[in-house]
Amino acid sequence: MPQNFAYVKEFIPTISLDMRYFGSHNFTGRPVNGYEKPVAILTKRAALALQQVEKHLNKQGLALKIFDAYRPQRAVDHFKAWSLVTKDTIAKREFYPQLDKKNLFKLGFIAGKSGHSRGSTVDLTLIDLTNNKELDMGAPFDFFGDISHHNYSKLTTKQKENRKILREAMAKFGFKAYDKEWWHYTLKDEPYRKTYFDFIVK
Repeated sequence: MPQNFAYVKEFIPTISLDMRYFGSHNFTGRPVNGYEKPVAILTKRAALALQQVEKHLNKQGLALKIFDAYRPQRAVDHFKAWSLVTKDTIAKREFYPQLDKKNLFKLGFIAGKSGHSRGSTVDLTLIDLTNNKELDMGAPFDFFGDISHHNYSKLTTKQKENRKILREAMAKFGFKAYDKEWWHYTLKDEPYRKTYFDFIVK
């Protein structure tokens, strides 16, 4: 691991992790190349900012749960290769029921490069500390569709409120949202804006 990267648990020992690409509960339906352990890695700058987000949320009885953080370039390459094998639709029902798999790359749901590979982007949600359950965000993590967009109009009032809590907490400590994915945030002051890393998550 490069010197300026760290395990998120070193900064937030109690943070919840559900590292989807280490296992098979993801849109490919299988473990993804480059993930050898279910750990979250970020640049130290991003991990330190996330630590502040967690402290802020804990005061409200909430906490973060991470689905993905640093993502090796080989994992992004895996996604692209997977998108070309159109008959492999094992996870279609859960993650892209209204879309044709062959169009996922063209529609921008999958790309040849990902901000995650720069080390300061994280996918996450909120949990209630009283029961450790995820808050209702209106759409599951990695769902390919309009309902995942921040400005989707048909969400319930509670779903909109939950997304707003996450968005405002992340923004308060320097993270910017991605309009098409309610779970995706990038540190504005990321240290590696043009560098895409490929070291294995382990």
